[in-house]
Amino acid sequence: MPVTTSAPQQTENTAPDNSPKGFMNGFVKEALELIVVTLILLIGIRWGIAEARYIPSSSMEPTLQINDRLIVEKISGHMAKPIERGDILVFYPPAIEMDGEELSNDPLHWLGRLTGLPFFPNDAAFIKRVIGLEGDMIRVVAGQGVYVNGQLLDESAYIKEVPAYSLTVMGDIKGRNSKNNFIRPCTDKQVNEPIIVPAHCLFMMGDNRNNSEDGHVWGFLDQKRVIGKAWLLIWRRLEAPAYPKSLQHQDQ
Repeated sequence: MPVTTSAPQQTENTAPDNSPKGFMNGFVKEALELIVVTLILLIGIRWGIAEARYIPSSSMEPTLQINDRLIVEKISGHMAKPIERGDILVFYPPAIEMDGEELSNDPLHWLGRLTGLPFFPNDAAFIKRVIGLEGDMIRVVAGQGVYVNGQLLDESAYIKEVPAYSLTVMGDIKGRNSKNNFIRPCTDKQVNEPIIVPAHCLFMMGDNRNNSEDGHVWGFLDQKRVIGKAWLLIWRRLEAPAYPKSLQHQDQ
């Protein structure tokens, strides 16, 4: 039986497109892939593990100074680890503190919260210490300190000074918010009620008690607004001491 063999098929070699247009198409494609991968990694780390924050105000002095950089960890929150009294938390402040402005869920704000990149809108965040957990009764006595469930807290290790204000009933929680508008978070029926932290809420205070917009102004914090727990201080700028002008160096 005769055997027939077919001639091997010839394949046409395709040379790479070295034209300017081909180079630009390849460059744009690789750049887009790099951006997408970077965003996915950034979102994964920032949402699931930790993010970096800096301190813009003196409300947590002496514990945290202006321009301190720290790491906010989020793993404990995803694992439903209970928040404890004394924890320092970063959170989105209650709407009343922001003049009624709730967090926006449009795509740009959503990307801003997930990435923290400066070219997206970024919502204001506060950092304070947990003083009251749900069910706790809070009372503040000027010149003495904070009482939780009738017991005076020993806060000498971290506060700057004892409060110069008193909180006895819900009506005492009031002041000016970040928009410089006067606010009172309680209703008329709550004015004379004791200050008891509601379910799923916290009572937050800054360590610089007399220079902090915290729970004594805007009331309670819904735990859903917690971003994470301050975990590690990574940067603190050293400032030169302020000597009298007479002792400063003067060029001759």
